[in-house]
Amino acid sequence: MKRLIIFDLDGTLLNTIADLAGSTNYALRCCGFPEHAEEAYFHFVGNGITKLFERALPWDSRSSENIARMRACFLEYYAQHNTDRTRPYDGIEGLLSDLSTRGVKLAVASNKYQEGTEKLIRHFFPAIPFVAVLGQREGVAVKPAPDIVYEILAVAGVERGDALYVGDSDVDMSTARAAGVESVGVTWGFRGREELCRAGACHLAETPDDILRFCGVES
Repeated sequence: MKRLIIFDLDGTLLNTIADLAGSTNYALRCCGFPEHAEEAYFHFVGNGITKLFERALPWDSRSSENIARMRACFLEYYAQHNTDRTRPYDGIEGLLSDLSTRGVKLAVASNKYQEGTEKLIRHFFPAIPFVAVLGQREGVAVKPAPDIVYEILAVAGVERGDALYVGDSDVDMSTARAAGVESVGVTWGFRGREELCRAGACHLAETPDDILRFCGVES
């Protein structure tokens, strides 16, 4: 049985796309740029908010100055609205509770900024004893760099062979591969089966219960 499960956040534990889209569109509107349909954000997110703003801006307006303006507007608005429409995916709360009860250590590795990552975990999973909840922080390379996974392994005191990394995108599968950790791609997230297969997912989970099986326990 795996001793540690590391979860991505957006698109894996939580469906955050509506609040991310709404907050980014608010920032675009404040800065005088055109907005996007919610569906476009499935392909904008995944690499942190700087890359999100870059992708959302018109191609000829992707300057560091405009990204900084977007960031200021976004952070203030998202802090107030990041739980408006965000919800855990069906079965996730039960999965986390079951894994914890069985003695499996749980952690979060996200490209969302640290404060936002911590707030969402506290809000939606207050009873789950995560050993680490890590997001994007200054001086730490974002995924797919493996740094965040190495940090979690050290905090948890678990070898990479005893860990499983669960995510919904090619970024997550590349992160797991770079860290030398077995990967599970979830098909209910933002990107889907085809991208996960191309990215070399070790396993595909159609439902949260599949993760129990991949980590060596049965539902």
